[in-house]
Amino acid sequence: MNTQNNNIPAATLDMELDAAKPIPALAIPLLSLAALGASASARVTDPLLSRLALEFNISIGDASATVTLFAIAYGLSLLLFGPLGDRYGKYLVVAYVCVASALASLFCALALNFPMLLAGRLLAGAAVAAIIPLSMAWIGDAVPYHLRQPILARFMVGQMLGITAGMFVGGLAADTVGWRMPFFALTLIFLISGIALLYLNRRLPNYARATRKGEGPAMRRLATDFKLLTARPWARVVLLAVFIEGAFLFGALAFIPTHVYRTHGISQTAAGSLVMLFGLGGLLYAAASGLLVKRLGEPGMTICGGVFGASMLLLIATAPAWWWAIPACLVVGIGFYMMHNTLQINATQMAPEQRGAAVSTFACSLYLGQAAGVGMAGLVVEQAGTVPILVAGAFGVLLLGIMFSRALRGRPVQ
Repeated sequence: MNTQNNNIPAATLDMELDAAKPIPALAIPLLSLAALGASASARVTDPLLSRLALEFNISIGDASATVTLFAIAYGLSLLLFGPLGDRYGKYLVVAYVCVASALASLFCALALNFPMLLAGRLLAGAAVAAIIPLSMAWIGDAVPYHLRQPILARFMVGQMLGITAGMFVGGLAADTVGWRMPFFALTLIFLISGIALLYLNRRLPNYARATRKGEGPAMRRLATDFKLLTARPWARVVLLAVFIEGAFLFGALAFIPTHVYRTHGISQTAAGSLVMLFGLGGLLYAAASGLLVKRLGEPGMTICGGVFGASMLLLIATAPAWWWAIPACLVVGIGFYMMHNTLQINATQMAPEQRGAAVSTFACSLYLGQAAGVGMAGLVVEQAGTVPILVAGAFGVLLLGIMFSRALRGRPVQ
């Protein structure tokens, strides 16, 4: 009989046994399903803008408020969800907000007029905000850094498929079953995800449910965490970079379906289907991410992503035929994820001791940038058209790729 552990306290043995427990196999796939719903919710109204304008007798610019308000609510609510995730458990908070997201999506589906739809989109943005960043932060807590890149890439499959599904289903609904049906589908996705995550949370090892308690009210924690985070020079660089990315890339992406539909006269279903290739590009990146990171390094990933994204946005803006958008949207997706995944990895290490707040602030910057970009584009689209929006997005993405690549070469050692 082994007596080596006879003098070790029972609590210590329990901790060692818990640390050896693996994370349940469904933990990451369920988070990925929730992320699918979150990213689909963010993108579903992009191909619906023309249909909403006709349905409610408003301009395209006014209809784009469904994108802008969602992004504003998403970004601002993240500042609260970060500390809540740290305090009460990131996995548990994601589970509860999935249920809340189901209710918000149902509200959108049942909206009787455009103001009600805007209110529903505001609620939806606030509800789904926690899903992707807190999932990323949870992966940062539960997965060692040297294993995190491929795990994060696999998690992002749901996010990428969500972009694809949101674009395709939104465009299909605009031509066929009407704008309400995508919101009913989102309600079902979020409800299934929330119930499954609540069940699985009870089966997680203790180290995967770690919380930070006894540190005062959430709002005081919010102010403290934000102050500590923004005091770090590298964190400020990453947050500014992702704001610029959101403004220029997503500001342009939101109007690609409208541009192709108006310029080349194809159906809204086809226009939405073209842009769903953006998500397919992300899947191709995920499959090759390990090799790309090894060959290019983070600075190379960033500059290549900027060049790919910028050149393809220019191609979409100036192409003489609609089918040029097929390879262009695919390569834009590859370029975006080459750059954005590099930003995400750096976000998980901005402040390891406040990872929930750090990643949530990162996502807040992304969505506030998106709100700024789409909002500005919505102001000019009726007068200037969609081409200047795509061209401005291209130059912004290229500049970001160059500048952040240089910043990575001079960053602090992790």
